Amino acid sequence: MHREIKNQGQGILFENSFLEPLTKAPPIVSAITYSTLGIVLLYIGIQRAVVDQFWVGASIFVFALFFWTFFEYFAHRYLFHIDEYFPDSTFAQKLAYTLHGVHHEYPRDTERLIMPPVPGLMILGLLYMVYLLIMGEFVYLFLPGFILGYLLYTRIHYKTHTTPVPSYLKSNYKHHALHHYKYPEKAFGISTTLWDRVFRTMPPE
Repeated sequence: MHREIKNQGQGILFENSFLEPLTKAPPIVSAITYSTLGIVLLYIGIQRAVVDQFWVGASIFVFALFFWTFFEYFAHRYLFHIDEYFPDSTFAQKLAYTLHGVHHEYPRDTERLIMPPVPGLMILGLLYMVYLLIMGEFVYLFLPGFILGYLLYTRIHYKTHTTPVPSYLKSNYKHHALHHYKYPEKAFGISTTLWDRVFRTMPPE
């Protein structure tokens, strides 16, 4: 369900006075929270000597950084826009709006440009358990790289929604603006257009 875009103001996700404040936060608070978590996890990985050789650990970290771009595309296309796939589902509509629709309606709300710490840490906790099950203690090298990828993404995302947009992000801004204002079913990549090209969701030239 598409709502009128409002370039001022802030949406309300919960009427509950306890839950609503948890859905927003100043960007610097979120960035510090996730940076700290990434550093702690990496420190644990180093202390536990998860790998014997530096290049192996560096490769896992860099791969996770790259994997983030695929995760970003997949989550944005299929989870954040789940209402497009289940238009008759009230649950899908509510989930999509809570996770992402409110951002589409209020694209300049800086307190929701980065996932707030409480829901963000819950998601990272779930991902930690999934990755731990899949890769064991390599998670302490993989997840920090994944978090760094997210932090780089948030930097790009924040800058494409605030002015002035840096010259080096003009192409990212144009691509993301097309998603918001003209082609919500295309241009899902924010960090990179790679996966839009691979999965043929690039907007028209």
